[in-house]
Formats: sequence, structure tokens, C-alpha cells
Amino acid sequence: MAERDWKECIKSLKGVVLDMCGVLYDSGEGGGVPIPGSVEAVKRIKASDLQLRFCTNETQATREKFVAKLKRMGFDISVSEVFSPAPAALAILKERNLRPHLLVYDDVLPEFEDIDKTDPNCVVIGDAADKFSYQNLNDAFRVLIQLEKPVLFSLGRGRYYKETDGLKLDVGVYMKALEYACDVEAEVVGKPAPMFFQSALTDMGIQPQEALMIGDDLINDVGGAQNCGMRGLQVRTGKYRPSDERHPTVTADGYVDNLAEAVDIILKYRGQ
Repeated sequence: MAERDWKECIKSLKGVVLDMCGVLYDSGEGGGVPIPGSVEAVKRIKASDLQLRFCTNETQATREKFVAKLKRMGFDISVSEVFSPAPAALAILKERNLRPHLLVYDDVLPEFEDIDKTDPNCVVIGDAADKFSYQNLNDAFRVLIQLEKPVLFSLGRGRYYKETDGLKLDVGVYMKALEYACDVEAEVVGKPAPMFFQSALTDMGIQPQEALMIGDDLINDVGGAQNCGMRGLQVRTGKYRPSDERHPTVTADGYVDNLAEAVDIILKYRGQ
């Protein structure tokens, strides 16, 4: 990334939004490992005059468990700073009086404890990992196909993500299968939905043009933020692929090798 291209943008920033998996850490066995320099980078942002929030499509744990894992890695982070899809989906379900059939990872089920799930009239799909069996997908299909107006919520639409042992298929792949089978368009809760980014901006009390999104996913992190009016920076960690920098429709406002480099540049031009 050419630093001069960022000078004016950086000086007008009031807040930073970070993706988590692939930016802060790589997930995997034992909870994953921090990406070198990321723990200190978060500390440096928090010590600056910038506000900081985290937007993640993590749907394999409650926010409380997820944050506890990151704290064990050394990150300075609190639950109130994290925006994730499950609580947002729960709010929508309650507002619309919907009863979900859940195809999600077991550890995220507690997020939906206090909502009626009998005689479901919609389906909520998240990153269910090994629970994406034929039987479980077919059960979700049967719920949707019998509804006069099927409603499908997807907690993100990522194609894949990175764990310590390699790339893994993400929820978007299975979302597309249900969309195709039931002739329905899923309502995405999480990135890249503009409302998801806006919730973090509203919490910080700033406008989109005053915020920078830093992520490893060109489409959902960078492109989603840009569609919301934010700037989007891609790190070359996590799921980043060299071909991202030649993508035909989405171009990041800048590219950096990792979060630590991004923070170096931001704070340099802010004189901090």
C-alpha cells in the first residue's frame, strides 16, 4: 500500500473496525493461534484517540466464549465491543415473531435459548462445521419447502475461511444449496450486510466516511464495508489470496501484510 494514498484519509479517521479470524488470529485446534503482531496492534489502537470495534461472522460460539478465548490469547477485548451475527439474528426473529429451525454449531445454540422453536416457520443457518450432514441439510430443506413463503436467514455468506490446518468451507456454500433447492433468497445477517456494519458505526457514534474496516476477506469485509460508505483495507493474512488484488469487481482501498503494518501506518500519519 502506498502510504501517501492514505495520508488524508487516515487523518480524518475516528474509528477502526476489525475483522477477527484471519486478522487477529487463525482458528484451529486448541482455539487457534494469534497472528504475529496482532495482540500488540490492538493495544496500540486502544491507546490512540481512535475508537475500536470488532465485526465478526463467527458463529461457532457465543460472544462470551469467543471473547474469553481471545483474552486467553492475550487480546484486550470485551464482549460489548464485538458485533456478531447470532445476537443480531435473534433480535430480528423476535421482532418478526418467527420460530426458527436452527442449523448452527452446538456451541452457539445458547444464543437462541429464549425463543420459541416449535413448529418452525423459518430456517437459520450458520457455520455448523461437521453438522453440515446430508440429513441436517435435508431437515432444513424440508422446513423451508413446506412454507408458503419460505424465510431463510444465513449468519454470513462466506465461501471459506482459514484454520491452522488449512482452508475450510464456510456457511455461504450451504446457504446457496438451500437457496437453489427452495428457490428462495437468504437474508444475510452479518457481513457483508450494510446494516451489520452500521450497527458498529452507530455504537461508536460516527459516520461511515470516518471509519476504516480492516479484514482478510475481500468480498465480505472490504467490499461490504465499502458498500456501507466506509474505507476497506485488506490484510495479506488469513484467507487472503494473491488473486484478490486482481479481483474484477472489488478493489481494496489498500493492502498491507498484516494488522501490525496497518496500525504502524495509521498511527504514523496521526502523529501517535
